[in-house]
Formats: sequence, structure tokens, C-alpha cells
Amino acid sequence: MKISAPHMGHLHLMLADLFQRMGVEYVKPPPTTTKTLQIGAKVSPEFACLPLKINLGNFIEALEAGADSLVMAGGHGPCRFGYYGIVEDRILRDLGYEFDFYMLEPFNDGAWKFYKLFESLSPGLSIRSLWKILKVSFSKGRAFDRLYKRALQIRACEINRGDTSRALKKAEAVLTAAYSPNEIEEAAAESMAILEAVERDPDRQVLKVGIVGEFYLLLEPFSNFGLEEFLGHMGVYLERSVWVTDWIAPNRNNIIYGYPKKLVKQKAAPYLNHNVGGEGQETVGSVVLFAERGFDGVIQLLPFGCMPENIATSILPKVQQYHDIPVLTLAFDEQSGRAGVITRVEAFLDLLSARRMKRNAGVAAPLEPAAAAMSERM
Repeated sequence: MKISAPHMGHLHLMLADLFQRMGVEYVKPPPTTTKTLQIGAKVSPEFACLPLKINLGNFIEALEAGADSLVMAGGHGPCRFGYYGIVEDRILRDLGYEFDFYMLEPFNDGAWKFYKLFESLSPGLSIRSLWKILKVSFSKGRAFDRLYKRALQIRACEINRGDTSRALKKAEAVLTAAYSPNEIEEAAAESMAILEAVERDPDRQVLKVGIVGEFYLLLEPFSNFGLEEFLGHMGVYLERSVWVTDWIAPNRNNIIYGYPKKLVKQKAAPYLNHNVGGEGQETVGSVVLFAERGFDGVIQLLPFGCMPENIATSILPKVQQYHDIPVLTLAFDEQSGRAGVITRVEAFLDLLSARRMKRNAGVAAPLEPAAAAMSERM
């Protein structure tokens, strides 16, 4: 068996580790490129979400690279994500591909069903063994998330542009090589030290921006034109509302984000008090949290036509007015161009800078020192 899954941020690093421990060969799809999107968009329904089109491109490239089995996360609720696997399976078979397809439904939909899928991939795998494997691989995933979160903070005040990204690649390599629980713990500390060694200006003045929205657009850099790295190079301190291990964790406690899902929903309740699918409710609640913490602004990312995020978008003007925080909404599809997105983001940053300067009425050092910004919630 040679199994593969679509790219989504650093999820492939976790999956490679997980399947290695299960004794299953994992075929990593080629890096997502414009060609990948073109392949997926060509065979997808016109009004399908952008993530589905990229997923299909990943699957086709993985099958062409030798994969004979595919795994896709399932779901339920108003969001169309729950149908992705079914639609992708049918499209690929209509194209003539032969493969085994596995739908990984949420753990809370049934622990036994969840276990049986993994047991079918690795016959003889006991529940106890699966739990140990998942626990170790998940701890590795948490370590990756902590690295990426810290990189968002450090990049804002790096002295030499690109140092953070280069250090992050070295840190990734150290953590990827770790296998046992002790090795992972040591590698996590070593990789974080690599990041902390990046030379930076602690007195640099920065804007603080939160990023919210649909989980795939937040987690997959290709889908948003590497927006986080661009903003970091512009000297913007960033925090994101969705992280890979928070998203896949059964309890959804949002350990990396730093705020439990229950609190996020409480913050959203005055504006949206029920689940609308995807991250719609979480988007609203996170904007409130960022506003309460004094962030200069928020950027919302969503695929064009995403129902949960469109609901959130229609509600956010009230949140902006009540909490006095600007929100820039960016919708993406296969027709989106990087130049247009960057132009809008640059204009938004100019707006945030002007607002900050106006509030401070010409007081020296109107922007918050990067050192103070980075020290929060570490």
C-alpha cells in the first residue's frame, strides 16, 4: 500500500510520521503549485470551493507519483467540506484512476469507526498501539505548530529579511528527524532555540494584526499567496485563530491559539449564537478577542462562495463598529491574483498605521515596540 493525502500546511509532516509508525508507505504529493490548481480546477465543478480544486490537484499528482490509496478527512454540518471526499472520489474514478479511498470521519462521530479505518490500513494494529502512535505523532505536530506560531512573531522584527524563514527550515529538519518521545522533546527545544537565535530589533515598532477565516485558507500558504510571510516582512506582528493540531484535535481546546473554543463561541454569541459550519462562528468570536486585546486590525481569509465565512462576513460590520477594529476580507478562487491581493493588503496596513498615529496624536513611537508584542501570551 502506498497512501497519500492532500497538502494542508505542515499536515504532511505529521502524516508521514504517523504512517511510518504504522508501517504504511506514505507518498507525499509534489509541492502545491499553480499547475496543481490548474489540474484540479479543470476537473472540478465550476462553483466548487477553492480547497476542493487544490485537493483534487494534489490527489491526481499523488496518483501519478505512484500512490494507490488516498485518505481524506470527513465532516458534517452546514459546511460543504463534509462532501469533499465523496465528490473527489467520484471525479477521480470518472477520470479512470484506480485506487482505494478512505474517509477519515471525526473521532467524535464514533471511536470504533475511527479505529477500524486505521486497522484496515495496518492489519493487526491494536487500539492500544494506535493510541500510542497517535499520541506521539500528535505531540510532534504540536511542536511544529509552536514553531510556526513563534516564527510569526519573530519575523516582524528580524534584522535581516528572510532570516526567520531560513531558520524555520533548519528547525523543521531537526524536528522532522526526531522519532521517539524523548527525541521529539529534545528536538522541540533545539528547533525553538534555532528560531530564537534569529537576530532582531527589540525596539522596532510593529502593527498587530490577527488572521481569521476558513481553516484551509489559513493553514495552506499556497492558497493565500504566502500572506503570512509577506506581512512578516512588512514588519507586522501576526497571530492566527486556526492551527493544524487545534483543528484536528477531538476536544478542539485550541491549545496553540491560546483560547478555548468555548470562550471563542461566548465572544461570538452576541452576534452569532449558533454553529453555521466551518469556522464561521469562530471567525466572529476571534475578531472580538483580537479587538479586546488591542490589535490594530484583522484580516479574514475565505474561499469564494464559502457559506459559513460569508455568514461571518455579513455580521462583521457590527463587530467592527462596536469594537472599533478594521477588518479586511479577502476571498480567493482560481482567478485570484497575487498582485491584487497584495495591493489591498498594503492599503489596509497604511490605514492601520494612520489610525494608530491619529490615536496617539503625534506622540513619539506611536507603534507598540515589537519586544512587548512578542512577549504576550508566550
